[in-house]
Amino acid sequence: MTKKMPVTPAIRQLRAAGVAFEGHLYDYVERGGTAHSAASLGVDEHMVIKTLVLESDRGAPLIVLMHGDREVSLQRLARLLEVRRVVPCAPEMATKHTGYLVGGTSPFGTKKSLPVYMEASISSLPRIFINGGKRGFLVELSARDLTTVLAPTPVTVAV
Repeated sequence: MTKKMPVTPAIRQLRAAGVAFEGHLYDYVERGGTAHSAASLGVDEHMVIKTLVLESDRGAPLIVLMHGDREVSLQRLARLLEVRRVVPCAPEMATKHTGYLVGGTSPFGTKKSLPVYMEASISSLPRIFINGGKRGFLVELSARDLTTVLAPTPVTVAV
């Protein structure tokens, strides 16, 4: 028996935007991260995009999209945003802002409208895998469609 694709707020937003995508379910592992999801789906971890919920020292939440095999330079991001510092949101605050559990956070269909920043090199990928709004569920779509739907601000903050 195959698992049925969940219908999350992210899926609803993608469908409403007319985006072609494919859902991929895998066995979620706590703290497995993008290395686990990439291995489970047999794809390059660089193509798996993580959704990070961060906040500035002013308490303003934001989303950063980053390649699975890279980290975000919080100092560089803070400089770009002209704030003193940027830190990861506490899990309960990330859930409050997005409506998603940590490990299942999608940039699509968030509870609150948050500014989205995306590592600029993501746009050069033909296909990406990004969380579909549930742990153990990624959606595959074109990077072009991601930028059309989210209109993220491109940044260069990878380390």
